[in-house]
Order: sequence, then C-alpha cells, then structure tokens
Amino acid sequence: MSLLDEGAARIAGAVRSGEAKAAEVLEEALARIEAADGELHCFMTVMGESARAKAAEVDEAVAAGRDPGPLAGVPVALKDNMCTRGTRTTCSSRILENWVPPYDGTVVRRLAEAGAVAVGKTNLDEFAMGSSTENSAFGPTRNPWDTGRVPGGSSGGSAAAVAAGFVPLGFGSDTGGSIRQPASLCGVVGVKPTYGLVSRYGLIAFASSLDQIGPFATTVEDAALALEVIAGHDPCDSTSLDRGAPSLLEGLGGGVEGLRVGLIEDFLDDVAPACSSASAAAAGVLEAAGAHCESVSIPEMLLGLPAYYIIAPAEASSNLARYDGVRYGLRVDGPDVETMNARTRGAGFGPEVRRRIMIGTYALSAGYYDAYYGQAQKARTLVIRAFERAYERFDVLIAPTTPSTAFAFGAKTENPIDMYLSDLCTIPSNLAGHPGVSVPFALDDDGLPVGVQVLAPALGEAVMLRVAAAIEHGAPASARGPVRPASAQAAGGSGG
Repeated sequence: MSLLDEGAARIAGAVRSGEAKAAEVLEEALARIEAADGELHCFMTVMGESARAKAAEVDEAVAAGRDPGPLAGVPVALKDNMCTRGTRTTCSSRILENWVPPYDGTVVRRLAEAGAVAVGKTNLDEFAMGSSTENSAFGPTRNPWDTGRVPGGSSGGSAAAVAAGFVPLGFGSDTGGSIRQPASLCGVVGVKPTYGLVSRYGLIAFASSLDQIGPFATTVEDAALALEVIAGHDPCDSTSLDRGAPSLLEGLGGGVEGLRVGLIEDFLDDVAPACSSASAAAAGVLEAAGAHCESVSIPEMLLGLPAYYIIAPAEASSNLARYDGVRYGLRVDGPDVETMNARTRGAGFGPEVRRRIMIGTYALSAGYYDAYYGQAQKARTLVIRAFERAYERFDVLIAPTTPSTAFAFGAKTENPIDMYLSDLCTIPSNLAGHPGVSVPFALDDDGLPVGVQVLAPALGEAVMLRVAAAIEHGAPASARGPVRPASAQAAGGSGG
C-alpha cells in the first residue's frame, strides 16, 4: 500500500522521522490528481508550484533537526471558499472567478504552520449553497464510488478528493450539513465542530451564525488530528471561543463503556431503509461495546429544516450584498450605478444563489420580518432547548446523516424542496451550534456508502469522536474510501 493511502497521521510520522520525504508524498498526490481529476473535477485550482515549495520547506526542516509540525508533509485540499493569499478563491461563482485574496484565512495559516501541504482549492456549490455540488458555476464534481452520482454538497469537492485518495485530508465548511452530508455520500469521515471552536476568519460568509470549518478524513483518528490543528481562539474572529484547541487524540481509544447514547427516532420514517438500519446497527455496536443505548423522540428536530431555510437565506441576503460590482469581483457596466449593480449580480450569481437571496430579502422585509424571520428564530430556540433536555439524559445522540445515499445527477435539481430535504438530519446541530460527525458505516444494495451521525453538546468533541471511533471499529472497511476509478489507479496504488 502506498504511504498516501495510509492516512495523515502515518504520513506525518514518516516525514517527521525521516522515513519519507514530503516532496515524494506530494508528487504522488499531484500525479493522482493529474490522472483522474479530469473525470471527477474535485479541484478548481491545483497549487503545484506553491505546494512543491512548501514540501521542500518541510524536508529542509527535518534535515536540519527541526520539527515541521503535526501534519508534516500531509497533502491537504481546501474548499474554494477559504481565502488563500496569492491563489484565486472563487466560491465556485462567476462573480469571484478571478479574485485573488491578499491574505490567508486563519485555518489556512494554521495548517501551513503545522506542516501541511495545500495541493489545491476544491469545487463546491456556489457560495456553499447546495447539497450536490451541481450548483457550481464551473461544473459538478463526481462521486468516486459512482461517477454518475453526486458527491453531496456543498463541500463535495473536498469530500470526493479524500474519497478518491488524492489527499488524506480535506477541509470544508458546514452551514447546514455541508461537511457531514458529502462525507456520508462519499464514504469518509466528516466533522462539524462546535460553533466558534474553529476560526471563520478568511472563510467567505454564507450564513454567519451557522458557518463552521471542519475536516474530512478517511479515519476518525486523522479527523481528530486535523481538528486539533485548526481549532482554538482567534482574535481576528469575534465569534471565536476564548479557549485553546481541545485535546482529542489522547482519549480517542478510551471506549464507550458506560456512556449513554440516544438514537433519534424522529428521522427514521423520513430516510431510506439503508440509512435507518445503519443507525440502528451502529447503536448495536455501541451497546456491544458497553454503552447504554435507547431510542429517543425529539420532535423539535423536524422544525430545523423550515427554520434553517429562512434564517440562512436571510443571513446570505445580507452577506452577499457586498458583491455589487464596485469593490471587487465581477463588474458588468451599465449606464448608471443601479443598472451596473443589477447586471453584475444577474451575470455573477447562479440560479440557486439568486433564489436564496430573494427568499432572505423577502423574509427580512418590512411587514414580513416577524412572520417569517422572527418565527424561524423562535423555532431555532425550541431546537436548542430540545437538545438541552436530551443531553440531560444522554452523553451523545446518533442518527442517520442523510435521508439517502448518493443520488444521480439531475435527480433533485427540478424541485428545490427535494434537494433541501437532503439536509434534514444535519441542520438541527447547526442551529444549536453543536458538533457532529459522520462516520462511514455500511453499504447499501447498490454498493454506495452509508454514514451514521454522532451528535454531542457544545464542546463535546472529545466524547463525540470517541464514540465515532467505536462505531468506525465496528464498521466494514469496504464502507470507507479511498475508492478510485481506473484512471487514478494507474497513478499509484489501489484504494483501501
């Protein structure tokens, strides 16, 4: 097996010890991308030159006896809504097609300081608005398990890049499930941290009270390692929690003996049988490992979807007002400022972004604010209180990550409500600001991966990931990436 397939922790250990060179690991990653990304379209931009310079820097540090960091030489992929100094950041939108940020986001900087090697910027639903990566202005990403199906979204490019074995770590943003949902559809681990645990400085905003950056990995251990690196207080982000990065790896193998686990039953009637049965089977794995599992009804969870699709568009309406053709990005001229502004936004934004801006503007308008936005915020409070009551009884909750496995391209594009329902199980934890992780656990009858979601109260990542590791231990290896098409296998090694 190639070192690139052995995961981030193994790569970093080999590079730090001198067993392997960061430059060699990088070249294999770049070769795989060149061989197969034409088929999958995970990447918007491949950063070959800067990646080679960073890998050389890591190898020089090792040769000089310096520790280059806990992610030394690990190739990583960054969702293209994270600012990268000197490399374009498009949000997969025409309005930012040629925009080059003058600074690195905090997560990008922390990864570099930890020795990680950023190999490229990945495709997404435009401005992170979508559940399939079909809303990208530059074409969709394909799922490595079946290239006729979507990888999920909005972080579909990062999820697919990890699933395809291009990189052992990817990074995305999760506003309503945009890390966990594609992780489930692509058979990888995806973590949405507690709101405020990871800095949003340099993340191009969709909905500021909901957005959170997190990792994709092939194992829970690698996801925990990545989260330790990117978490912690940042004075550049006013919503950043005033605390250091959590210690997650130390207790990861501590088991689940005596933990109280609640299986949320309210989603089970609304998801495919493969998804509901996987959650029940995961509960069985935990029970066998010594946890106390029981079903729990939290009917307020079903308020999450309608509340989210008022709150998130309202915040997007405000955040995206800055794209006006004046300050940066695309500009389509007109005879006056109003016409220029309208032409710029009409040409620069795709249909889904325009739809959400209009929904949000309407919800915030005079005469409708209380009826829509105000009511949605009350529903959000009900969700938060329901979680609080549930966590008085349980240490963690488990549920399906998604209502279905990966669906075919075009299957849900004609009816936005069908697409929005893809986030049914993930949205509540975003509204509450709580962490969640999707773990690959099974395959459906079509051989597609099924994820199980573990939820925890705010700052409960350590216990959450410990439970996720136990679920991972009881899952078949066949349910996990990397899984690569033939064009990628020629570039080195086969998937695990």
